[in-house]
Amino acid sequence: MRTGHEASLPKTHTNPTETEKEDRPNGDKGGPRVNGHTNGDVLVERQVSSDIVYEERRSSNGESLATIRTDGAEDDISKAVRRDARTRQVRSELVSGRKAGENWDRRIRWAPLNVPLKRRLQTLMVLLHSLSIIMMVTTFFFLCAIPLLWPIIVPYLIYVLLSNAGSSGEHYYRSERIRRLPIWSLFASYFPARLHRSHVLPPTRKYIFGYHPHGIISHGAFAAFATEAMGFSQLFPGITNSLLTLDSNFRIPIYRDWALRLGMASVSRESCENLLSKGGVNSHGMGRAITIVIGGASESLDAEPGIVRLVLARRRGFVKLAIRTGADLVPVFAFGENDLYEQVRPADHPLLHQFQMLVKKILGFTVPIFHARGIFNYDVGILPYRRPVNVVVGKPIQVRQQEKPDEAYVQELHDEYTQELRRIWDDWKDTFYKDRDAELQIVS
Repeated sequence: MRTGHEASLPKTHTNPTETEKEDRPNGDKGGPRVNGHTNGDVLVERQVSSDIVYEERRSSNGESLATIRTDGAEDDISKAVRRDARTRQVRSELVSGRKAGENWDRRIRWAPLNVPLKRRLQTLMVLLHSLSIIMMVTTFFFLCAIPLLWPIIVPYLIYVLLSNAGSSGEHYYRSERIRRLPIWSLFASYFPARLHRSHVLPPTRKYIFGYHPHGIISHGAFAAFATEAMGFSQLFPGITNSLLTLDSNFRIPIYRDWALRLGMASVSRESCENLLSKGGVNSHGMGRAITIVIGGASESLDAEPGIVRLVLARRRGFVKLAIRTGADLVPVFAFGENDLYEQVRPADHPLLHQFQMLVKKILGFTVPIFHARGIFNYDVGILPYRRPVNVVVGKPIQVRQQEKPDEAYVQELHDEYTQELRRIWDDWKDTFYKDRDAELQIVS
C-alpha cells in the first residue's frame, strides 16, 4: 500500500555527488545492500519521475519507510559506506610487532588535484556552514571599523539586542526561496544525507520533532529541517517546521538574520509555545512543527563514532511542552550523525571534561574538542567526514492537551516516546548502521 505523496514530487533536484575516493585499508565484504548496508528489508515500490526516485521499503517486521532521492544517489551512498567501513579498525586477538614503514603510513593523506568541481563545491558549502558564525561576526567587526557606517550599525546593534524575532513565533522573516537554494543540495550531498519517513503526518495536527543524537554540530538536523535539500515538504506536505537553536544565537549580528531567513527560532519555552499556538491552518498552530535536539550540549560530549549514547532518561521538559500545547511527539533518529567527527574522549581526559561542563554551566553551551578532515587532506581539520547520515522520522505519539501536566501522564508519554525511539533503532540499525560498535544506550 503506497503511503507517500507522489503528486508533490519536485520537478528538479540537484543530483548527489560521486563518493570520495580514498585509499583505505581493509576490504569491505557483504551481501545485497541498501544505502551501503547489508540488510533484510524489501523494496515494496519504486517509481521514477524525471530524475526523482520515490521508494517505499519494508523491514523484516513489516515497518515501511518512504524516501525521496535523486536517481543514481544509491550508488553514491553505497560507495560512501564502503569507504567508511574500510576506515574502521578491526580488533584482533593476534598481537604483532611493529610494521616496517608504518611511520610513512601515518603521514597526512592529501587529496588529489583532479577532484571534480562538484566535490570542491560541496566541501566549500560545508566549510561555510561550519564557520558561518565566525565569518559573520568577523564581517560585522570589519564594518564597525568604518565610521561612515556607524549611523547604520548603531541602530542595528540596538535592534539586535532588543528584538524578540527569534521567540515571537511569527514567520515574518522566513524565506522559502532561501531554504530551497541549490547550494543546500551541495551541502546535503557532501555526506550524503537523506531524510526518510516511516509514517504519514496529517497537516491538521501540530508536532514536536525530537532529534537524536546531537552529534558535534547536528549537520543532519540542519540539512533536513532548516533547508529543503532533503525534500521535507515533499515527504510532509502542509507542515511548516522550524529548527530550534540557542536563544543567544539571535543576539549575534548578521548571523541572526540568516538564521531567521532559514526559519530557525529560539529553543526557549516562550518561543516554543508561541510557535505551536500561532499561525497554521486554524491560527492556533495546527500544521506547524518544531524540531528540538533533545540531548543538547551534554550529549555532544558523548558523541563517538560507532556508538550512540542518548541523554534522555531525565529529559522531561519537551514532554511537558507537548502536553501544554497539545502537540504530538515525533521521535527522529539520525543514523551516522555521531560518525562525522572524532573527539577527545571525556573518560581519557577527566579534567578537560570538568572544564567543559563548567563552561556549559556558565554559558549554556560547551565546545567539544573534535577533529575530522581538512579541505585538502583526509586526516586533520574541522570539516566532517564524508559519511552517510540517514534521518528517520518515526511514528507520531498523540498527546492529550492539559493546562497543568500530570506527572503520571508525563512519565507515560516519556516511556512511549523512548519505546518508539528504540523501535526505530531496532528496525533500521542493520540497514543504516551496520558497522556500529555497540547497541543504543540511553543515559540520564
